[in-house]
Amino acid sequence: MTTQQPTKWRRLRACPACDMVSAIPVLRPGQHASCPRCGHVLARRYLHPVQRSIALAASALITLLIAVAFPFIRVDAGGLDNQIALSQTASTLLQSHQPIVAFIVACTAIVLPGLYLTGVIAMQANVLRTVPKAYSDVIARLFSQLHPWMMADVFIVAALISLVKLTGMADVHLGASFWAYCVFALLLLMTTRSVDIDWLWYRLAGEPETPEDIRCGITAAEQHVTGCPTCGLINHLASHPDNEGHHASCIRCGTLLHARKPHSLQFTWALLLTAIILYIPANAYPMMITTALGQSHAATIIGGMMELWQHGSQPIAVVIFVASVLVPILKMLVLILLSWLVKHPGPLNALQKTRLYHLTEFVGRWSMVDVFVVAIMVALIQSGNLMSVLPGPAALAFCAVVITTMLAAMAFDPRLLWDTQGKQYD
Repeated sequence: MTTQQPTKWRRLRACPACDMVSAIPVLRPGQHASCPRCGHVLARRYLHPVQRSIALAASALITLLIAVAFPFIRVDAGGLDNQIALSQTASTLLQSHQPIVAFIVACTAIVLPGLYLTGVIAMQANVLRTVPKAYSDVIARLFSQLHPWMMADVFIVAALISLVKLTGMADVHLGASFWAYCVFALLLLMTTRSVDIDWLWYRLAGEPETPEDIRCGITAAEQHVTGCPTCGLINHLASHPDNEGHHASCIRCGTLLHARKPHSLQFTWALLLTAIILYIPANAYPMMITTALGQSHAATIIGGMMELWQHGSQPIAVVIFVASVLVPILKMLVLILLSWLVKHPGPLNALQKTRLYHLTEFVGRWSMVDVFVVAIMVALIQSGNLMSVLPGPAALAFCAVVITTMLAAMAFDPRLLWDTQGKQYD
């Protein structure tokens, strides 16, 4: 009786990776709570979290404005001087009749990070001023959706690769914008890590009492409950008479809930099939077309990598091979394997499969390196027939491959791996 009475006051969470219900203890700054079954981090605490996030987000936003306002890179090739701003990496693609690629580059490198930082400042300021949640809950819902699509760190790596490729043909000068963007990428990473969604929702909307019949140590599905993917609160699936028992709305944030992601495997297979089809033209057609002294040379992904290797840039060639060839192929193969293992359990246990899934989810975005390299090179080298670089038809196809594989990983529900294997875990 003594353990059952305070249950409703404990903060219970269902792990989004394995679905086991755990009680989050009182955390001190610097501590975090992980799922005892799979190790997924459920919550973490920071000292002065509001002030910390505002300071980091404001600093990152200032550096982003500096990066946009000042010159990014300048090249001098045989007396031909060309200087670009950060925004020209997208606008030049638009002029080269690649509007979709231009839109994706602008969003992932500039627009989405800027919106995210603005949202962090606005929401944390509301928490600091104890303003009713108003639009803050809407911003909080967007946080988890924006994380994978903010690729400032990937863009920095692409810029470094572009500099190596340009070193042999021109003198390269880094502008203030380049260094500002490097600082921005670091501050953006620190900002995303400083935001504790679990703590934020507690400050925004409180913590409703936990139903007394929910037990720790077993899955939420076994108890006909589920954890909200937005705020983490555990909800009864069958407690809403207007629903069919398989889904409901979160009583704290209003997110539509399901025991498992609807049609997870079907969406994953469809997106993987699309990515496989798109991967063929992405490698068969030129990624970049270079014109020098009136002669044009088209290079595919593999062809560009071989040229880098032959010109003595073996480390860069390896990076391109890993990011543009190895990662997409392995990610598609791993997701195919995991989707198959949901129905046919193999020698791997559920914990190993989950770790494999999280690895593919993490590395998938880095395949955008090659797209960013094309964007930077196209913006920098524009001197007509004397010397110019244009995006090839493979740029759009490869960009689509990266996006569809990322969406496939998001559509896959790792809890299905544990459902299949039941309680066979270490």
